[in-house]
This record gives sequence, C-alpha cells and structure tokens, in this order.
Amino acid sequence: MLNKAKTLKGYKLNSLEGEIGKVKEFYFDDKHWTIRYLVADTGSWLQDRQVLISPYAMSGVNKEEENININLTKNQIEDSPSVESDKPVSRQFEEAYNGYYGWPAYWGAPCMGAVYPNIEIDPIKLKEDPQVDEDWDPNLRSTYDVTGDDIQAADGEIGHIKDFIIDDETMTIRYLIIDTGNWWPGKKVLISPKWIERVSGVESKVFVNLLRESIKNSPEYTDESMLNRDYEIGLHKHYNRQGYWGD
Repeated sequence: MLNKAKTLKGYKLNSLEGEIGKVKEFYFDDKHWTIRYLVADTGSWLQDRQVLISPYAMSGVNKEEENININLTKNQIEDSPSVESDKPVSRQFEEAYNGYYGWPAYWGAPCMGAVYPNIEIDPIKLKEDPQVDEDWDPNLRSTYDVTGDDIQAADGEIGHIKDFIIDDETMTIRYLIIDTGNWWPGKKVLISPKWIERVSGVESKVFVNLLRESIKNSPEYTDESMLNRDYEIGLHKHYNRQGYWGD
C-alpha cells in the first residue's frame, strides 16, 4: 500500500512487549530510494540516542490502527549499538547494528534494493537482483533533511520536495511529492525516483532528467487524489516511462 511519509510519521511502534514509541522520520539511501531505518521517538526512554528500527524487524503495517509491529523486545532495542542523536549513521555503525541482530547487510544482499524478508508480500512479484553491491557505500539521508530541497529539471528549477510516498510492502520510496508553488501556484505533482539523475546534499537539490513544461503538464496530485493504479498508469504514460510494477 502507498502511504505518505507524513502519514506514517506518528504511527505507533509495537514491540513484542508493547509500545516503544512512534515513528519520527526515516533514513533512506539515495541509490535505490529504499527506507533503511525508521527513527523512533521513544519519549523519555532512550532519549539521548537515535533509536533506529530496520525494516528487517517489521512484521506488518496496520493503517486502520495506525501502528507498525516490530519483532523485537525492549531489551533487544535497548542493548543494540547506539548512535548519538546528532551524529550521522556510519557504515561502521550499520555493520555493528546488523551484526548485533544477525541480519544481512542490505548493501551486499540479493534484492537489497527493495525487499525485506519479514514484510508480508507476494513472492510471485519478486525478482531477484543478480547484482550484489558489495562495494557500494550507502549514502543515507533523512526524509526530514531532504524535505524542502529544490527540484532541478533539465531546463531550470521547478519546485521543492514536499513529502514522500512510500510503498509499505517493500519500504521503497515510489514518488516524491513536488510543490511547484513558486511557478504554478497551488499545484503539486509526483516524480518517481527512477527519473532522478543525482542528489546534491551540498546544493540541497535533486536533479531530474525531465523538462519543466513536461512536469507542468503532468497529472496533478492533491491530498484528495486517488493514488491508484489508474492514476499511476496515467502518470507514467505522460512521461512515456515504464511503471515500477512492470519491472
């Protein structure tokens, strides 16, 4: 199911021993645009550190009850490797973190671009990626920090990132919600990460290989829009791009 990141923020995180907090934000890599960690707001518990939850630990997302179930105990989370709240997530931390839980490193695992083993999905839809990026150094970014970054089309700026749309079955970011208010007041559009050429943290910009006029004329997205497959087909048809469901 597709959900906005801002919708998932605030969902309760239920461990094997009860609630541990709520979703605060997400870390994703800017190569595969896949969520690698949920950041938990644990209130007064473990408040001096970032509490990260890997999708490897997720057993399901319940939209009706607005919660995410986690297959971990409170002691497991408390004893896991610690990363300070004001420090970035390093490869060294990730190796220690995954080693502590006995999980494979996502940068060296088949299907690591999108799929986590504990999330309920239809195995028929999965195709194993033969490429294993053992030498890939993930560049993790937080949804909080990237929100507001400018979108640079092939012929100029076009807007800024307003939110993200996440597939909660694979924890893949399917779309960026772009606010074009400075050019076409009141209009929001969707852009797939597959159409992104590069991300510049220094410039706070995301570069897409699309023309401004094409983006301007793309199907409008609103909070009331029915983000269903028909809408997605129309969006990809507008850009003459193949949909991710056909990969």
